[in-house]
Amino acid sequence: MITQIDEALRALVREAVGTSDVEVVLDAPTKDWAARRNAPTVDVYLYDLREDMRRRAHGVVEPRDANGKVSARYRPPRHFRLSYLVTAWTQRPEDEHRLLDSVLDHLVDFDTLPSHVLDPTLAAAGARVPLMVGLPPPEDRGFADVWTALGGELKPSIDVVIDAPLLAGPATPFGPPVEEGLLVDLADTRGSATDSGRQQHRAPEVRA
Repeated sequence: MITQIDEALRALVREAVGTSDVEVVLDAPTKDWAARRNAPTVDVYLYDLREDMRRRAHGVVEPRDANGKVSARYRPPRHFRLSYLVTAWTQRPEDEHRLLDSVLDHLVDFDTLPSHVLDPTLAAAGARVPLMVGLPPPEDRGFADVWTALGGELKPSIDVVIDAPLLAGPATPFGPPVEEGLLVDLADTRGSATDSGRQQHRAPEVRA
């Protein structure tokens, strides 16, 4: 799930930048890393991941086919919030601000990850993946704390949060309902059964 969301967000940032001259990376923006940069870069750094407990569900999910019959059973997905620190790195602050402005202008056009960047597995499951840009950080965490942990200097950034589902394992097979009478074979299995000795009784019809 994390890798799929990483690549989806990178794809949106590449669209915003609009040129291959600007690198889009996932590195931690530490002081040593910043000193080694020699090309314009937008860094998309995943700095926090936590479950969205408001979307926790219990029980089972039962998709139905075109006839309205249950075809399988799934455990409901768990939803996780991935928080990214998006920063621009160039030789001049003016250029960094222009890059950030392009990224911000593009990302705010989307309330969810669009289908053209969404992982095929999530898209096939009909997942809706909310995208939130520039929200205030949680009370238990500030951006200054993130930069302190990274050992770098505070820098303009865009906080991007994506609420993504972690899909459950394979579906539990769910057989079709019984719609015809059961056939009970009462043949003597201890010897070879003959047509004359084989008795068949049809049980009463059972409908699901």
